[in-house]
Amino acid sequence: MVDMGRKATVNPNLPPGMRARRRADKTWYYYDQGGKPRKEIPLGDNYILAVQKWAELEQASLASHVVVTFKDVAMAYVRDVLPTKSKATRDGNLRELNFLLEFFDDPPAPIDSIEPKHIGQYLKWRVRKAEARSAAAGKPKPGIGSVRANREKALFSHIWNYGRKEGYTTKSNPCTGVAGYKEDGRDVYVRDDAYRAVYEAACAPLRDTLDLALFTGQRPADVLKMAETDIYNGALWIRQNKGGAKVRIIIEGRLAELIERITARKRAHKVRSLKLLIDEAGLPFTYAQFRRRFDIARAAAGENWQLRDLRAKAGTDIDDLHGGNAAQDLLAHTNPKMTEQYLRRRVGKLVKAS
Repeated sequence: MVDMGRKATVNPNLPPGMRARRRADKTWYYYDQGGKPRKEIPLGDNYILAVQKWAELEQASLASHVVVTFKDVAMAYVRDVLPTKSKATRDGNLRELNFLLEFFDDPPAPIDSIEPKHIGQYLKWRVRKAEARSAAAGKPKPGIGSVRANREKALFSHIWNYGRKEGYTTKSNPCTGVAGYKEDGRDVYVRDDAYRAVYEAACAPLRDTLDLALFTGQRPADVLKMAETDIYNGALWIRQNKGGAKVRIIIEGRLAELIERITARKRAHKVRSLKLLIDEAGLPFTYAQFRRRFDIARAAAGENWQLRDLRAKAGTDIDDLHGGNAAQDLLAHTNPKMTEQYLRRRVGKLVKAS
């Protein structure tokens, strides 16, 4: 099997055979045809369109196949379905697809030859691969591949169902009946002292990000995309990336003070960005900037919680103050049981002593 671990491009989320090169202030994408000398086809500077063109070129190179392979269907999926997903999901799917192709395209697997036993083999292979990588990096993490294997199995299933709908195969989905690995839900609750430790080691843009995540209880991707245009009639209007749930958060108290602090920082810059979160230059605070600075602040504070853990903290804290309905509304869960399970996994229920 080919080792897909090396970073062959600027963007680690690129699919195999696609290259990225930075030119001035833009990133340009190319389709690598291989050969000597190497031949590359320009794909432009639009990431989504480049991925679509890459998939079309991959399909064209496979057009001579009499038998439809898993890669044939996967390329069609990348072309037709991937552009409809959010950026975070697209990037994740492309990373996952690299591993699926490593297993199911070396050698190429005819789509109709894939059986449930092969899905089971993939799950075991993926866990072994992930654990070997973590051990080689000097950070052994038993079971690290279980979650990734489950997510990649889910993507395989989506690709297969798309293939059935488009007529690439008439066979039943081989993932059916193949159990994934049991996942223990995340149970981290960020205590006030742990939050404060990271906060005190953070720069101004990171502090704004942490507070916005804590006060709104939203997921990281939803926090980073918040903009001035989302503020209307005294509330912050949010449409969550995951599931598309909508929630309006009244701007009062701590959130109102935060919005005013952010507004004051933005007034100091000539560069005008509609995003709420900006860096020291007044430009949108990107995920890459957040990730780097958050890692530095956590290391300085000796903490290891994640930004997504603030969503559970926000839900738990408001649950303690105002009850489960308030927490469910803030998190935009579809039913109270979902909220209860989500919160109780992090902390026990607050009760009175006998």
